[in-house]
Amino acid sequence: MSTVLQAKERKEFRHSALKAIRKNGDIPAIIYGAKVDSKPVSISSADLTKTIRQVGRNGVISLDVDGSKQDVVLTEYQEDSIKKEIIHVDFLAVDKSSKINVDVRLVLVGDAAGVKDGGVMQQPLHQLAVTSTPDNIPPQIEVDVSNLQVGETLTIADILYQGSSFTINHENDEVIASILPPKAEEEINAGEQQAPGHPDNEEGRETTPE
Repeated sequence: MSTVLQAKERKEFRHSALKAIRKNGDIPAIIYGAKVDSKPVSISSADLTKTIRQVGRNGVISLDVDGSKQDVVLTEYQEDSIKKEIIHVDFLAVDKSSKINVDVRLVLVGDAAGVKDGGVMQQPLHQLAVTSTPDNIPPQIEVDVSNLQVGETLTIADILYQGSSFTINHENDEVIASILPPKAEEEINAGEQQAPGHPDNEEGRETTPE
């Protein structure tokens, strides 16, 4: 059973109306989808925070708009850059039996062996595009990097497994994480230090008499 979040339909779209909504502790939002008409609504900021804690960032929410319920997932939100408060939310209307495309957070877990040896962890991807039915969307995808050594990489192919309830929409060779050599070692390998004095090979050098 989906968690219910109360919402009210919005019919005023002026800046002053949006400002008043936020002043009252609510958030302007929009419901959209392939089989529904877009509908502007407002929701309680406190209720949204509570709901996300219950179902997760990608969980299915039963949005009750003035008594009419619609299953939705939160697809995007806008945040005030200074106050770090959510100021607008997009909800995608979903059918629990139909697959949808969403972005899921990618989290590296564990202390990589290569980092312990002085290597530097690189993470090119921080979220993955997946396809799944709404109820099977993972809250996040965790990848264990404990055994990753200096010079090694993890790719999408390394995290594919049978029986998954979702499909990862990335190329198998796309890099998830890698560990670069320690900086000091990189500097040494970039070019050998030359001893003081004349170069070993002076061919082609222009010289002037002393």
